[in-house]
Amino acid sequence: MPYRWSSDDPDTHSVLTLWPHRSLPRRGFAAMVLMAFTFGTMPLYGLLGTVFLWGILPFVLIMVVGLWWGLERSYRDGDIFEDLSLTDATLSLTHRPPRGPLQTWACNVYWARVQMHVHGGPVPHYITLSGNDRTVEIGSFLSEDERKVLFGELSDFLKLHKPG
Repeated sequence: MPYRWSSDDPDTHSVLTLWPHRSLPRRGFAAMVLMAFTFGTMPLYGLLGTVFLWGILPFVLIMVVGLWWGLERSYRDGDIFEDLSLTDATLSLTHRPPRGPLQTWACNVYWARVQMHVHGGPVPHYITLSGNDRTVEIGSFLSEDERKVLFGELSDFLKLHKPG
């Protein structure tokens, strides 16, 4: 699962960290670009020593650079992290988007509510946290099955930590 519960910090009772799933690791990224370069230049070996090589080679290089740029852009767009923490009686959510400022939300854990919107959200089984007259999304970049499991874990977490 692309999220982790931890309690390393003594001041923080629990921390939930969420991040998007990476189906292509960095090692696979490098292998993909190398493979594209190798297979892209393979037909050019027969053109070595001819003028045609210099006419086709720039297009192969543009293809490899375009693939590298697209994969790198995908990695940058996936640099999203969400941190949920409970300190004393304050539940805080920090959303770090790939570009732009940090977004934060906090409320008393007693008033915090987690809801799952099966239909009508931007994604199926959309999870929101409500409290302090504000509703925020959490884990929208997770898969549908991961959001279902996360909803159960968040519900249990809030039940466990609500005073009274």
